[in-house]
Amino acid sequence: MNEPEVIRTMLAATSKENPRTIAVIGLSDVPSKPSHYVSEYMQHHGYKIYPVNPSIPEVLGEKSYASLSELPIKPDIVDVFRLPKFISAIVDEMLQLGLPNLWVQQGIINLEAASRAEAGGIHVVMDRCIMVEHRRLTFK
Repeated sequence: MNEPEVIRTMLAATSKENPRTIAVIGLSDVPSKPSHYVSEYMQHHGYKIYPVNPSIPEVLGEKSYASLSELPIKPDIVDVFRLPKFISAIVDEMLQLGLPNLWVQQGIINLEAASRAEAGGIHVVMDRCIMVEHRRLTFK
């Protein structure tokens, strides 16, 4: 699949009965930080957010988890707001858990980790903002 198709598939329509789920790694409880307001936007557009940040107990009304392996579900998308050096370990955990979709936010690039993820069957979107892409698809 080419990147526009991957983006459309990852952000496929959601409903209250069947919300898409997004594990947000590095979600901050500080409202002015991109991880917070981007996740809040996605939450307001029907996505169920699962914060992954061991340093906070909850954010955006959701319990925060220390790692992907602690989540009660397998999320549709893993959205990453961490430095490039952390992406490789996230890919390792995703491969171990069989998670299908990795979204690495705008300004964050780790091509080696992306290559390994794709080789392991994970769809990857890198260096793009999930909120910007959702708006683009929704308001065409």
